[in-house]
Formats: sequence, structure tokens, C-alpha cells
Amino acid sequence: MSLSQELIDAIEKENLVFLATSSDDVPNVVPVGFAKPLDAETILIVDNFMKKTRANLEKNPKAALVLRDASKAPYQIKGTVEIHTSGKVFEEAVDWATSVMSQLSPKAAIVFKVEEVYSVQPGPDAGERID
Repeated sequence: MSLSQELIDAIEKENLVFLATSSDDVPNVVPVGFAKPLDAETILIVDNFMKKTRANLEKNPKAALVLRDASKAPYQIKGTVEIHTSGKVFEEAVDWATSVMSQLSPKAAIVFKVEEVYSVQPGPDAGERID
């Protein structure tokens, strides 16, 4: 599954997503200010302050996200993540985050692999998978 250009553009413009995770049957959702597409199939998320979210992802790498303004980009994206605490992707995440806010000290780069995209647009197609 890949992101449409419309959705890639919306993520780049908004730069704020709500990331949902779950572990031990307890859901968790947090706003994330550092999220950007790396390509049509992956989204980079920078872990600056995550606690429960990070613990959840370490136990269960499945996650979902929506953009801040779902009226402009009415989609839910589901996928699997990989957590990087060193290496090229991590260094890119650190460079990006600290170039925006020099006081940040990123803990990890989370690479979100897009697996499914669903409509959250109100109406008869709400909840339908986008192909």
C-alpha cells in the first residue's frame, strides 16, 4: 500500500499527526509534531517525548495515525513500525528535529510502514479501505 500524493502533501503541510498505539488492551493516542513522509510507503516519526507510546510500540509494533485536520485529509493510516536508536535514519531524524528546535534531544526515529489507508470522511464510504 502506498500513500497518494494528496496524502503525502497533507502530511508534509500539517506536520502534526495523532498516533494511536495499544498494548495490554489499553489504547493510547498522542499528538506528534515531527512526522513526515520519507516516500509513498513510509513515514518518519521522531520520538522526542514518548513514554507510553514508545513502550507500546516496543511490545506491539502496530500503529495507526490521522492528521490533525481530518476534514482536509480524511484518512486513517495503519501500519507497522521499526524503532531506530542509531544509524542513518536516526541521525536524519535528529538533524531534522534539532534544526527546527535546537533544544530537542530525540530518543528514536520511528519508521512507520504504511499497510492500509481508510476513509474517515463522513458519509457512506466512512471506514472503507482506500486502494
